[in-house]
Amino acid sequence: MNLNWGIIGTAKIARNSVIPAIQASQKGTAYAIASRNLESAQEVANDLCIPKAYGSYEDLLADPVIDAVYVPLPNHLHKEWSIKAMKAGKHVLCEKPIALNAKEAKVMKEHSEYNEVMLAEALMYLYHPRYQMIKKIIQSGEIGDIRSIHGSFTGNHAKDYENIRYQKDWGGGALYDVAVYPISAARLILEDEPRAVTVHAFFSELHDNVDMMASGIAEFDNGIGLTFDCGMWAASRNHLEILGTKGRIEVPSAFKAYQNEQDHILIVKDEKIKEVVVPYLNQYALLVDTMAESIHSGIPLYYPFTESIQNMKVIDACIQSANQTKRVEIN
Repeated sequence: MNLNWGIIGTAKIARNSVIPAIQASQKGTAYAIASRNLESAQEVANDLCIPKAYGSYEDLLADPVIDAVYVPLPNHLHKEWSIKAMKAGKHVLCEKPIALNAKEAKVMKEHSEYNEVMLAEALMYLYHPRYQMIKKIIQSGEIGDIRSIHGSFTGNHAKDYENIRYQKDWGGGALYDVAVYPISAARLILEDEPRAVTVHAFFSELHDNVDMMASGIAEFDNGIGLTFDCGMWAASRNHLEILGTKGRIEVPSAFKAYQNEQDHILIVKDEKIKEVVVPYLNQYALLVDTMAESIHSGIPLYYPFTESIQNMKVIDACIQSANQTKRVEIN
């Protein structure tokens, strides 16, 4: 089954990553793009060879040829336009974070079920085979029992003061933008939910008082903790470490995919390093193809929307902890 995709908005992530991935996929076609300004939509359509351009989101959703919609809008618009797309009978791939809170995410799920369409969060890294490879290494017992996980995802674009990620009312901040990655990775690896979180954050007056850096711990059962840091005003890092009783797994490029040695997994044991080669694959294209296959077969996604809701519950607790400077338990 091939999906004709419509893209709502001309965000950088859409232009640079997702639209090229749809075009590189085996089961997706970048058919249309919409902006609130027709000229902007037409410009992107011309640059990326997209057949149709619309001057409003509503016009794109009214196109019967479009099967699925990608929503890369600012965070506070995720719920609104995902629901409008689902009411129009379109399957939806929405950028992370899926919503501003778990309550919104649950409402989105209800609309997905009522309209009998798929709703997925664009956590693209989960669809790359390296995480299944990591789980197999853990299950083999090679590193022993897991004792802790540490994840980092940071970058520095702080001089871009107009960046939508620095608008507090729009759901800006590092916890929304990048904490979703190490938290979802830990939940996936441990197959468990954290019981509580404690987060300390740096809020910047220069950036509408959003959290530009946050460090935290998520408490899992058996004394296992995820320690993580995420930031938008720090040197770039993109790393995951899984510490076991016999060794550790290091993932130098944990959430992005490159075409070089950064993609490979390292197993460190007895002072020896073993490199596990990871194939280069476009993780966005994998997500697009997986959605098409799931829609056609009826088999649920590897990362179903219930997981997005659970991840959002943890993010909710992290934001509360950072704002109130206290440990927050998760129901």
